[in-house]
Order: sequence, then C-alpha cells, then structure tokens
Amino acid sequence: MLQSLGVEVTYVPDIKKEDVPALLPDYHMLVVRSKLRITAELLTNAPKLEVVARAGAGVDNIDDGVLEARNITLLNAPEGNRDAVGDHTLGLLLALFRKITEGDRQIREGHWLREENRGEEIGGKTIGLLGYGHMGKAFAKRLIGFECEVLAYDKQTVENPFPHVRMTSLEEIQERAQVLSLHFPYNQENHHFVNEQLVSGFKQPFWLLNTARGEVLDHAALVEALKSGQIKGAALDVLENEKLKT
Repeated sequence: MLQSLGVEVTYVPDIKKEDVPALLPDYHMLVVRSKLRITAELLTNAPKLEVVARAGAGVDNIDDGVLEARNITLLNAPEGNRDAVGDHTLGLLLALFRKITEGDRQIREGHWLREENRGEEIGGKTIGLLGYGHMGKAFAKRLIGFECEVLAYDKQTVENPFPHVRMTSLEEIQERAQVLSLHFPYNQENHHFVNEQLVSGFKQPFWLLNTARGEVLDHAALVEALKSGQIKGAALDVLENEKLKT
C-alpha cells in the first residue's frame, strides 16, 4: 500500500533485534508491531526519523516520552481490532460459563458428564469492565442482548457510554461485580494493577477475563485466588510471559 503511494519501503519482518540499528539512519518513518522496543538508545541511530507507526492498538513497547522530546509523531490503530477483541471476549465468557472447553476435553476422553457441565447464564449477572475505551466498548456492545447489568470504570472521563452501561467507581465494581473483564492499556503505572489486594477487595467470588495485556494482572495472585475460590474461573488471552520456550 505504501509503495502504491510512491513511498520507498524496506520490509524486513524477520530481522534480528541486533540488526535494526544499522538500518535506521536513512529512514523517515518506522512501522513496527509489538516485538521491537522503541527506546531512546535505539533512536540515537535514527537522526532523520519523523514518524513511528504501531501496526496495532497497544503502544507499551514504545517510549512515547522520547518521541515527544524528539518531535517524532506516534501513530497507532486503537480501533483496528476492537471488533475482534469484543467477539473474542464474549467467546471467553461463554466458554467459562457454559464449560465449553472442559466439556470438549471430557468428550474427547470418552466421558459424558451432563450434570457437572450445566454452567451458568449471563442474563442477570453484573459485569464489571476495567477500562472503557475501544475494547471495553466493543465488549459492552456485545452484551446488550444478554440482559445483564454492565458497570464500567475508567481513569479517563467517558462521554456518552452505551445506554445499558453505567460508569462507576472501582469500589462499586468490587462491591457488586460477578464478572470482571480487563480492557485497559499496560504501562508502568498499571503493572500488576489487578493484584492480591484488588482481588481480595471483591465482596463475592467472581469470574475474570483478560484480553488486555498480561502484565496488568499478577498471575501469582490469580493462582492463589483460583485456589481459594475468590476467583471462580479465569479466561486469559494474554500472559505475563508469552515466550513460553524461554
């Protein structure tokens, strides 16, 4: 697409991290996904750089302070995958409530456990959303037909939430939510935002969904809460360490 606009493009998806600095001096724009970290040290090799574009929503791999200091424009695609994330989050919730993965595994092993797999219904539940940006809204939109109560908390001021969504405090979500779904970006301030203290503050056992970033959730605390029953079940699209072979 860029070449069709007359832009000179170097496309190297398999480049090694150590080979990146040597490529940067002559380029005006750098397009990255999530693997490459854009740091002050790396950008010393890019004197002509004017734009960094993240082909995706999250920009936690990019030091935006350095870009601002260098007057380098940062672009990302925060709406790009919101529908996919909304669909997927709903799928995770249904899989948890209807015990789809357990039932599938049992059938493959030759077991038919009907009563044990009756599950729960979404209707009538109170669902809490931490983060009500593009992803949180996409999930909330898909909950409209389930006749559940949706509470949302966001650090930013939210204008015109969906009619079936009520913006509220984190404390009320802890007081009332039966499902907690995470939809906020990762940064150092949000590292392990969902931890033992926050989880223990919930007044009733709840279900947990995470389609945000793995690092916003303390997985050790999650394991303990699953063991104690404070968290009834969890569905994770992301992990703290996604390099499972290392």
